[in-house]
Amino acid sequence: MRHLVAIVALTLSAASAWAQAESPASLARAALEQFDAAHAQLEAAESATNRVRALTGVVRAYEDGLEAMRAGLRQVSLRESELAREFDDESGEFAQLLGVLISMKPDASPEALVHPQGPLGHARAGMLMSDITPSMQAEVEDLRIRLEEVQILRELQNESLETLSRGLQDVQNARTELSQAMSERTNLPERFTMDPARLQTLIDSSETLSSFASGLAVMDIVDGIAPLPDLSEAKGSWTLPVSGKLLRGYTEADAAGVSRPGWVWATRPMSLVTTPWPATVRYKGPFLDYGNVIILEPGNDVLLVLAGLDEVYGEPGTVITAGTAVGLMGGAAPDLDDFIENAAQGTGVDLSETLYIEVREGGEPVNPELWFMNAPL
Repeated sequence: MRHLVAIVALTLSAASAWAQAESPASLARAALEQFDAAHAQLEAAESATNRVRALTGVVRAYEDGLEAMRAGLRQVSLRESELAREFDDESGEFAQLLGVLISMKPDASPEALVHPQGPLGHARAGMLMSDITPSMQAEVEDLRIRLEEVQILRELQNESLETLSRGLQDVQNARTELSQAMSERTNLPERFTMDPARLQTLIDSSETLSSFASGLAVMDIVDGIAPLPDLSEAKGSWTLPVSGKLLRGYTEADAAGVSRPGWVWATRPMSLVTTPWPATVRYKGPFLDYGNVIILEPGNDVLLVLAGLDEVYGEPGTVITAGTAVGLMGGAAPDLDDFIENAAQGTGVDLSETLYIEVREGGEPVNPELWFMNAPL
């Protein structure tokens, strides 16, 4: 595969316009390296002391590799289509060129050396051919390079599909193992013990997510739970909890005119969701029409609400470190054919799941872009 990638890189450099963009070869190389690294991490996770952390890294590594593979397959598809259009547009010229090449077979007979207009005509014909031949040779060379590129692109795609097939299976296995490891985890530190009956009473009496979050803050005061450190210096430094893209911004209304004080984030099915900061788990479970919700407390008077997950990890009162998996998005993992089709159509067509992200300070929602780095504006 690496030898093939090197050949593609050399071939693609012949086309100056295409060489200005990131080539399918470089994207394929990046995807291969990421898959190799993820596979090595998966094998190492079997004997890791902290299996949860190891498997979390494995799933994220495979997700990054799949993104690179999507980009590579997309570029291969685009380049093949571009070459097909070029061949269609130039098919008449190619036919004429091939006709001339076929007719230019060697002929050393005495008759071939005699021009109808005599020696002068023969000399003029020879001069004309000497002028035309370099141009024709350049056309032939360009055609040869592009035909080789088509063949190599297809070989590259076939090689990528073999790697992709293994990667899709491995990431699914890693997700299953992570869920199992999460359910077996018992050694997390606890900041407080949540009374299930009181929590259920609060859930039943809360008509909105806002009132529920505010109720949790009141419970802290009543129970005298020790406050957490101030997080003002951490603003703008959080990493995003999941890969994807912004679907609706802070207070932006949807098609029905409903707006929420947070982000609606589009993700791929079964994407891993992690906490961007060390935090206490305040709540996990279903709530109203938000689906499964996890509420994290990373700092004093600061809550991070993540809603719309399929699986949620953690127990209320426990303290988790930054980068800890807190759940998985829903949906079905794509099979090989679906993955290829989605990659060819565009990298955003299968962002079918949505995660709601809300940050609250002092009981009030604020724009999440204040807390997350590289936040979409």
